[in-house]
Order: sequence, then C-alpha cells, then structure tokens
Amino acid sequence: MRNIMVINSKGGSGKSTIATNLASYFATQNKKVVLMDYDQQGSSMDWLASRSSARPPIEGIAAYKKSAKRPKRNTDIVIHDAPARMHGSDLSKMLNKAQTILIPVLPSPIDMRAVSGFIAEIKKSAPVQRKRAKLALVANRSRDYTNIYWELDDFLSKQRIPFLTMLRDSQNYIKAAERGLGIFEMAPAATELDREMWEPILKWVKSKRSQP
Repeated sequence: MRNIMVINSKGGSGKSTIATNLASYFATQNKKVVLMDYDQQGSSMDWLASRSSARPPIEGIAAYKKSAKRPKRNTDIVIHDAPARMHGSDLSKMLNKAQTILIPVLPSPIDMRAVSGFIAEIKKSAPVQRKRAKLALVANRSRDYTNIYWELDDFLSKQRIPFLTMLRDSQNYIKAAERGLGIFEMAPAATELDREMWEPILKWVKSKRSQP
C-alpha cells in the first residue's frame, strides 16, 4: 500500500487541490485509491461528494472523525490530505503515515517565510531523519514572469530537497473542483498546459526517488 501525503502548516496553500488531483489521476490508472481528509473543513470530502459515480471510483475517509476507518488492505494508493497548523509530536505522528510527502508553497513572502521554518522542522522529524519518508516541493497557483514567481523559484531551489514544478493559477482547477474531477479527467485540449506542469510530480511520485 503506497501512502502519499500533501502537507503544509499554513492553511490555504492548495493542499486539497493537489491531493484530489493525485487521487483522480491514480484512479484513472485503474488503481484502488483512498483519499483521507484530516482537515475538519472537509474540502477533499466535499470534492468527492461532487464526483459522478460514472467516474473511476475513489473511496473517501473523513480522517478527522474519531469513527474514521482505516483503508482496506487491498488499497493500492492512499492520498493523505493533511491538516494545517501541525507541529512537534503531532507533526511526527502525521508524517509517520506516509512514505512520500509533497509540500505545496504559494508565491507570497508570507507563505515563503512560513514554509521555511516548517521545512526545517520536517527535515528534523524522525520519519525523515531515519529515511522512512521522502520530501519534495511544489509551487502552487503561480503566475509566470512576475517578480514573486522568480523569488519563489529562487527560494524553493535553495531548500536542498527536490523542487518538482510550478502549477499555474488556472481556472481549470476551479472547474475541476466543482465537478469532483481532476485535471487528467478533463478535456485534453483545454488542460494541455496544466497536464504538462503536472508531469514532473507524477514522474517523481512513481519513481524510486520518492520512496524510502
């Protein structure tokens, strides 16, 4: 069972967007997928509730509830949509659930300052120190050729962990969220650029480099 986590201590970084798109992608690859939502806002569960039964199935688990069940043993992929504001022992317990960790970062000075300390904390956590989990960064909702774009690119490149790609600020993600879809389930012509930007993420999570 493969466990992939999307996490950032700061809210609003686009964790659910990345988590739901990963879940939908693997579902289209005929994988048995579970999407676990740890945030009480339930954004990933709301997305799943909008998903048509005609689409490849994804099992949802509201992990923020005490009654939450565990993924079935025959599950291929578990996508963990982690909550914000996690630190210390709570963060280590959360990181213990995954072998692969994606950290989305928004192109703003506030987000870059916040994630800098969070990255340092994750690097010092037991799962990462003992090489039980691999990390990578994703820039989210970026706009090309703006000053902050280049500042974010420079910042992420200096973190000494893989910086995979920049996902653009695209209306396609809003349209997909409304329908419970992922980018790879929408019209190829309309989502061609977004699909290209996702390729480094998919290549990394499917490679041995993203696994302990």
